[in-house]
Amino acid sequence: MTGRVDINCDMGESFGAYRIGADDEVFPFITSANIACGFHGGDPAVMRTTIANAAKRGVAIGAHPGFQDLIGFGRRNMDVSADEAYDLVVYQVGALLGFARAAGVAMQHVKAHGALYNMAAASPPLASAIANAVRDVDASLILFGLPGSHLVSEGQRAGLRTACEVFADRNYMADGSLVSRRRDDAFVHDASEAVQRAIRMVREGKVRSVDGSDINIGVDTICIHGDGAHAAEFAQRLRDGFESEGIVVRPIGAA
Repeated sequence: MTGRVDINCDMGESFGAYRIGADDEVFPFITSANIACGFHGGDPAVMRTTIANAAKRGVAIGAHPGFQDLIGFGRRNMDVSADEAYDLVVYQVGALLGFARAAGVAMQHVKAHGALYNMAAASPPLASAIANAVRDVDASLILFGLPGSHLVSEGQRAGLRTACEVFADRNYMADGSLVSRRRDDAFVHDASEAVQRAIRMVREGKVRSVDGSDINIGVDTICIHGDGAHAAEFAQRLRDGFESEGIVVRPIGAA
């Protein structure tokens, strides 16, 4: 389908005395960083230093707003209204945008985190609230979402540029949604298999779902998780796999 892809990673999720993720080791292999904004992870100092580290490495930055749930790491569903979702996204995106402007670094995108991301993918009102929040803070920002999800359609409806995001290490349901983390088959644990699946997603626009059927899937950016046990090794193998196939890896916002 395409000969180009962005590799993004959720980063800056440490806070206070707690260290989460292998950010320093993963940075050399990615092109976009989704930086936590203090609700599910991150804190002001971590936001500032993660932006600085990304700028040194030529990695584009984006806000990664989530539910205000440190204990659950933003991965537990919360009963929020559309107005509440709008407010929490404006608050977090605005916070990271402030640090980016203070550092003289352009912000590229917004990607909702965890439960907020998955709930919005299936809920037009929640997706619309997120899209409108992004637009109202900075309409030039690119909104990430699952291919075919309401995040993508509502982002487009709000006049935003959107990017279809796939996951190298996650399994898919037949409807294109991600397999729940509560299931044993949520993740692709074999790195070689994950890399080959990722290459196929980019080249053919297809992925094999857990029921054995092929589903069509648009790909602009592909996510890896920086808090995995072998995150840096996997990031390098994915980057090397793309480049060996002649797939250009660059930030989604680059010309």
